[in-house]
This record gives sequence, C-alpha cells and structure tokens, in this order.
Amino acid sequence: MHVPHFSFLLTKFGNILQQRMGIALRLLMVVGMLICLASAAHAAEGTATFYTAPYVPSSCYGYQDNGVMIAAASDAIWNNRAACGRRYRVRCIGATNQGVPQPCRGDGNGVVVKIVDYCPPGCQGTIDLSKEAFSKIANPDAGKIKIQYTLVS
Repeated sequence: MHVPHFSFLLTKFGNILQQRMGIALRLLMVVGMLICLASAAHAAEGTATFYTAPYVPSSCYGYQDNGVMIAAASDAIWNNRAACGRRYRVRCIGATNQGVPQPCRGDGNGVVVKIVDYCPPGCQGTIDLSKEAFSKIANPDAGKIKIQYTLVS
C-alpha cells in the first residue's frame, strides 16, 4: 500500500486553497463593481438654476437660517414638502445654452445642498440652488446647467 508523502498533500491542499481564493477574489471584484454601478444608477438628471439672498423666509423652515449650501425643490422632487431637509449631491454635467459652452467648475464631486424651499410651477430648473452652491459647481453666467443629483443619506 502506497501512502502519499506529506509534501504532496501540502502541495495539493495549497493548489485547492489558491483556486478558492482566486474565486473569492473574483467574486469580491464583481460585487464591488455592482456596488459602483448601483450608486451611479441612482443619480437622476435634470437642470439647476440659482437664486440669491435673502434666503429666509423659506417654505420649509420659516425664518430659521440654514446657511448658504441650500436649494429650493421643483415639483419634480418636492413631493408635498417631503423634500424638506433632504440633502442632495448635485454635480454639473454640462451646458444648457450656448452662452457659456463649458460652465462646469470644481473637482467634479459636486456640492451637497439641503432642501429648504419650494420652487413653484414655472421654476426653470429641477433644483434651484443658492448662488453660493451654484458657484461651486458652475459659472453663474451660465444661469442654467445640466446636472446629476443624488439623495444623500
């Protein structure tokens, strides 16, 4: 009767372990890619305009000062005041007119704003940003830009 050598068993075990780790690594990479795709898929597109101070009173908070990284929501996201207090990451993705063909600025990460007000019917954008927030992501001379926006938890 032939008994396998211990080194042979270790080699065989090492090969099996290496194969399983390779599969686990590939699976981990696929899961990571799916998470990235899922976060990109949740970004909606629209347009942004801006409004200037004074920023109070607001529809959501009355005379409470919420700083300057704020926005007004159009009917597209207002949802009967449910948007009040929500935070959105807004990124400039392009121009809406020929006046400023490349309006986007900043690092591409966008700006996070808090919804504090309502932009009534006739609003020219999906989100009406404070001038300070708009200026972080685009040249104010553009007036209106194409955006991607994502709800931030």
